[in-house]
Amino acid sequence: MSEFQGTIGRTLADSEPHWMEPPHPGSDAPNVVIVLLDDTGFAQLGCYGSDIDTSNIDALAAGGVQFTNFHVTPLCSPTRAALLTGRSQHAVGMRGVSNWRTGFPHQLGHISNSAATIAEVLHHEGYATFCTGKWHLAPTTDISAAGPFDQWPLARGFDRFYGFLEGETDQFHPELVRDNTHITPPAGPEDGYHVSEDLVDQLLMMVNDSKGVRPDRPFFAYLPFGATHAPHQAPQDYLDKYRGRYDEGWDIHRERWYARQREMGVIADNAVLAPRNHGVEAWDDLPDAQRRLACRLQEAFAAFLDHTDDQIGRFVDGLRDMGELDNTVFVLLADNGASQEGGPFGVMHEMKFFNGVLESPEEAIERIDDIGGPNSHTNYPWGWAQCGNSPFRWYKQNTHEGGVHVPMIMHWPARLAEQAGTKRTQFVNVSDITPTIYDLLGIVPPDTYRGIAQMPVTGHSFAAALDDPGAPAANTLQYFENAGSRALITELDGAWWKAVTKHNQGDDYDTEPWELYNLTDDPSECADLAGERPERLGELIDLWWREAERNGVLPLDDRTIELFAAHLSEQSPHRPDRRYAYRPPMSPIPAQGSPPLGGFAFDFAARVTMSAGDEGVLWSTGTQNSGCSVFVQNGRLVVDYNAFDDHTIVESVIEVPEGEHALGFRLQRDSRSSGWVEVSIDGEPCGRESIPFYMRMVSSVGSSIAHDHGSPVSTRYAAPYAFTGELHDVAIEVPSRTSVLEAEAAAAAELARQ
Repeated sequence: MSEFQGTIGRTLADSEPHWMEPPHPGSDAPNVVIVLLDDTGFAQLGCYGSDIDTSNIDALAAGGVQFTNFHVTPLCSPTRAALLTGRSQHAVGMRGVSNWRTGFPHQLGHISNSAATIAEVLHHEGYATFCTGKWHLAPTTDISAAGPFDQWPLARGFDRFYGFLEGETDQFHPELVRDNTHITPPAGPEDGYHVSEDLVDQLLMMVNDSKGVRPDRPFFAYLPFGATHAPHQAPQDYLDKYRGRYDEGWDIHRERWYARQREMGVIADNAVLAPRNHGVEAWDDLPDAQRRLACRLQEAFAAFLDHTDDQIGRFVDGLRDMGELDNTVFVLLADNGASQEGGPFGVMHEMKFFNGVLESPEEAIERIDDIGGPNSHTNYPWGWAQCGNSPFRWYKQNTHEGGVHVPMIMHWPARLAEQAGTKRTQFVNVSDITPTIYDLLGIVPPDTYRGIAQMPVTGHSFAAALDDPGAPAANTLQYFENAGSRALITELDGAWWKAVTKHNQGDDYDTEPWELYNLTDDPSECADLAGERPERLGELIDLWWREAERNGVLPLDDRTIELFAAHLSEQSPHRPDRRYAYRPPMSPIPAQGSPPLGGFAFDFAARVTMSAGDEGVLWSTGTQNSGCSVFVQNGRLVVDYNAFDDHTIVESVIEVPEGEHALGFRLQRDSRSSGWVEVSIDGEPCGRESIPFYMRMVSSVGSSIAHDHGSPVSTRYAAPYAFTGELHDVAIEVPSRTSVLEAEAAAAAELARQ
């Protein structure tokens, strides 16, 4: 009642009402849309030089303002944190992906509550707020149906959410969440389903629901696609469209894209094409099998991006049809450069790479027609990734330009009609986007939010540059850091300078070499001036350390596998005793919250009551491409250990009796690469098989209880193959890593993944 400003008498006649109106940004306030692409390099959009059909994005650039000197962080979660808060990613607690927490303020695994997101601020101002797509901003141990939900989208300012919470998902069988509830996808690939289409369908519905009832209320829509992060998957007609397109190879196409970039003016005339990165071979020197595989993998990427562009076009058309496009601030960007995680050859199944398996092209092309479809989890090789980052060096994860220099477009006909089709060369960082939107909307971010004092918004508004191509850059000093790789860009003496070091895990931070570039003369970092200008390099290194201290970057930390232990607490899904107990019915459990099957011994036990003819899955984890499933079929207990479509199947030599029984299996490693699986009924072993390849990282898709969620792990049934008997409970125990073999396997897997 404290906000009531009327008077209350004994009767209505001597009382005065007061109407408490909710906040409203005004009848002419624009909508705001941010579309985020994942792992998309500077050259990969058509309007930035490629031959990939991105006509809808190109139309946004032609009708808006195209930025050619836009920078992000080298990794997805940090870019998202800086984008949504307008602050340094380290300062808000997201130096790396949200899969880890380290006990230091710069890696909370979520955005600090002292840094309100743009969704929270705009919601407070009266906007409707929607998000569909990839979140990856909550600790991944907290994204199961058990929560906690305090860092899920609905708790960070969004009215509605539809998408996935992890860093990647299968595009045909996604792990979906609606608001705060895990759900089953509405269809499968056999029905023509693809998650990118679903995301746009859902976002259009949210906007229509809001505008249909409250046309006066503007909306903020955040659409972070899974595309073009691996797995590269697209409908077959898109794959067919690019068949044979890249047979000339990455050297010719990189030269061609570079020439187009110069013709289109997205790079300066003095920008040279960087030499091939270490590990990228000349196309003409490659064996035929390697070329065939690489071409097909690039075709899948192009098809994936083309398909995503069409979904963006559908959303733009939807806004136009409802009369909202002209007064919508529409921002499109990528979160980091093209990915290096496909390795030198590319991969049919990315989890093979994370398991340290470099599948030979000769092996991979035996399934070449699976590439891009539901039976693959592909990523392209380094050569195509560098082509996508043209004209720059290196990739995602690196602080060189290839990792941090990406496309960005702003489109707002009501404000930018006279600037349509123009380009901006001013230096802009991802943390500058939200302050610019606040500036355009006339919003001052709050000093406190929900009673919590807020850290200052440190990004720089570039609103002046939207109206004036010649306006000076608002941001003239920007640091970068990822897992010890560091860089700093600043303007000094009329030129833009960059100091950068590419850190390798374990190297000495104080003695590893730094490089120095004059980006004004050398935008693609090809002429290292460190030896010629040591005083300038020293000046920039000192600046980096000062910026690092100011923005909470320290301590420098390049750990990977060591961080797993941070999850072992009573207040997480992974208890110190490594025991897991489940009772159906349960929602699927995301991978980071599931028992760790890869690289460890693994004991499973289920209490069931069986009747004649009962069958179905008791527990499963993974997908049709890799995973493990235990089920009852034809009266027998069966385990299918699917190591990248190489199935080890063990079946009990006796039938499961009727009544209540304990059904179990045990997995055990016996060497660095092999192991065995044994099934038991009521504690008595009754079947055993050797596992030729014992996986140490199984899948980005987690566990299901009493059914198989998503694509079927085993070829012996169709999902979900729900258990028809009574499953009382499931108990899983993962013994401590007592062997050196298991510790080495786990470490290698995490090093590969990170």
